[in-house]
Amino acid sequence: MRALGVNTWVWTSPLTGAGLEEIAPRVAAWGFDVVELPVEDVGDWDPGRARDLLDGLGLAPRVVLVMGPGRELVATDPGTRRATQDYLRAVVDAAAAVGSPVAAGPAYASVGRTWRMSAAERASLAAELADALGPVVEHAAQAGVRLAVEPLNRYETSVLNTVGQGLELLADLPSEHCGLALDVYHMNIEEQGIPEAILRAGDRVAHVQVCANDRGAPGADHLDWHGIVGALDAIGYSGPLVIESFTAENATIATAASVWRPLAATQDAIAVDGLAFLRSLLSER
Repeated sequence: MRALGVNTWVWTSPLTGAGLEEIAPRVAAWGFDVVELPVEDVGDWDPGRARDLLDGLGLAPRVVLVMGPGRELVATDPGTRRATQDYLRAVVDAAAAVGSPVAAGPAYASVGRTWRMSAAERASLAAELADALGPVVEHAAQAGVRLAVEPLNRYETSVLNTVGQGLELLADLPSEHCGLALDVYHMNIEEQGIPEAILRAGDRVAHVQVCANDRGAPGADHLDWHGIVGALDAIGYSGPLVIESFTAENATIATAASVWRPLAATQDAIAVDGLAFLRSLLSER
């Protein structure tokens, strides 16, 4: 059966070493296979210690990058671009050290930054992004990590919203070292059909995050889960499905993710109920 995971953002932000030591044993006890580790700032948690902890619990890691204010690869000044490239390379290093085969996230602009673009400006932006990502992808290749670039919905970015745009933006970067991270929350807003978009993405799919259409537990929603899993099977995606949601109790993360109300009876329920649904879904196949 396909591996299932959960992001520590369900409970806390930023993730620290102490936070991981508290969360990881519970995640393992519930029966998850994977835990997703955000790197909000390099050094928040130690990759070596995290690897030892997760190995002991039988959990596999996946690393996600965080494009907070001031992290920009496009439409920015050279110094900001270099600093962002340095951050992304450091995330790749953390992924390699903890044993994650991917480093996933919106590696192009800070979340929440939007502006209007003409067709010509968008074409120029695509070339600029490919140029900026090139050294990061090269570093990832040397580290044995695949960079997975995530499209976000229109309210969180104007740079990359759909699979189609992602395929165009990444066309000149090597697929084996640079793919797409797909998040069904964003896809539900931006894609005309989620399974169809997955099929279009094909072997560019490097990582998949799941949740309900309102960011709650998978299954408590209107999404076509059989179609989603069927499309992932059809393209040969063998990676995990990772539940990504957020806590409304942390002001910073709640504001960034627009989480204004509890998404389940408890944060634990998002993970536990989502895991039960995904297990049932996969067992039917």
